[in-house]
Amino acid sequence: MKYKIEHKPSFSLLEVELDAGEKIQAEAGAMVFMDPTVEIETKAKGGILGALKRSILGGESFFVNIFKGPGKVGFAPGYPGDIIGLEVNGKIYAQSGAFIAASENIDIDVKLGGMKTFMGREGLFLLELRGEGIAFLSSYGGIQKVSLKGESLIVDTGHLVAFTEGLDFTIKTIGGLKSTLFGGEGLVFEFRGTGDVYIQTRSLDGFLSWLLPHLPKSR
Repeated sequence: MKYKIEHKPSFSLLEVELDAGEKIQAEAGAMVFMDPTVEIETKAKGGILGALKRSILGGESFFVNIFKGPGKVGFAPGYPGDIIGLEVNGKIYAQSGAFIAASENIDIDVKLGGMKTFMGREGLFLLELRGEGIAFLSSYGGIQKVSLKGESLIVDTGHLVAFTEGLDFTIKTIGGLKSTLFGGEGLVFEFRGTGDVYIQTRSLDGFLSWLLPHLPKSR
């Protein structure tokens, strides 16, 4: 699959060139443009129960659009930020809302992260992208890749985009109760092992904390 990502990192646009018969699945509403030769099919991938699970628990749309070539299709997220293409050969885990598009043979499931994700701001559930192909994820802000080789890394819960299979993680507070309540640093992921972690340079929580005090107050 040929693709390019333009206008990085603040207003990224994904352009995919599909050969005849080649397909790509995408989040509903992500399409920006497409050639008239491209066919589109909308369906609840994984059946009704699978689509409900992905929508209610994973923060993704109920329906998925399947685009069939030949032709070009452009995709973009609904917020300013970056897009990254990741080769999947097994499993990749992403925070809910990060998925934008993927090869048709990539399965998208929702996995219970367990109690260790219960207190994370990004929610209890993680997206599991499984199979062989390429997956495109979006972020709020730019995307930074951090590779670990038997090491540890601490990431604020609001800055995590995705991580590869083989990494273990826990959720914990940092700096004690005083830092959590007054220092602006709360819950974090601590990753351990060998693999890649993808983080976003901006936090939606941080943006809202800055924005809300500036909004006009109702009288």
